Amino acid sequence: MKRQRVMVGSAVVLLLAFVVAVFGYSWLEEQRLVELAAKPDSVFNRPHSPIYGPADAKVRIVEFLDPACETCRAFYPLVKDIVDSHRGRVQLVVRYTPFHAGADTAVAVMEAARVQGLFWPVTQRLLRDQSTWGADHNPRPDLIWDVVDGTGLNLRKAREDAASASVRGRVEQDLADAKALGVTRTPGFFVNGRPLKRFGADELKELVSDEVDRAYGKAGVAP
Repeated sequence: MKRQRVMVGSAVVLLLAFVVAVFGYSWLEEQRLVELAAKPDSVFNRPHSPIYGPADAKVRIVEFLDPACETCRAFYPLVKDIVDSHRGRVQLVVRYTPFHAGADTAVAVMEAARVQGLFWPVTQRLLRDQSTWGADHNPRPDLIWDVVDGTGLNLRKAREDAASASVRGRVEQDLADAKALGVTRTPGFFVNGRPLKRFGADELKELVSDEVDRAYGKAGVAP
């Protein structure tokens, strides 16, 4: 009987040690990501990354986006509304993650549009007309140029840029960063380096609000 109690006690101690180790590692890993997110050039944000919202915002949403992803299309207005509703305290950084068929062409066009200062209207058009060119059962990336015509994009220049090594390199960098962060599906969200652990609109809003409180204090003033 005594031996059984010792064995059970040992098992409990080992289990507790394992739990503490797991949570300790998780905390350390999150702190590492938070520190990386604060850097101007890291797996979270690169110099080429499009930004929506003020550059000096203390809270940064990083979204790994696939323009052929239906959930990305659904979340697009929500995320922009989150930025707008926080009145200068939140920004959105978009990263290219073309996981779906045909999306590689779309993100190359998006990056070419960014060079011309037209990233947001072109991205909005691609998401709006996603079913035209990016349907899962029949992707038609050849139709993308017709879709973005009329956005103000210089199509000749955009075609050249989209096919360039520099644009391909930026997209490959985003894909490499997504892999380093363990992003396997889209949209993938991080807020000041903290991952959205439970996916959902309310969960994203809550994570952003928590980070706003952390950065600015509950009264909205930086501590």
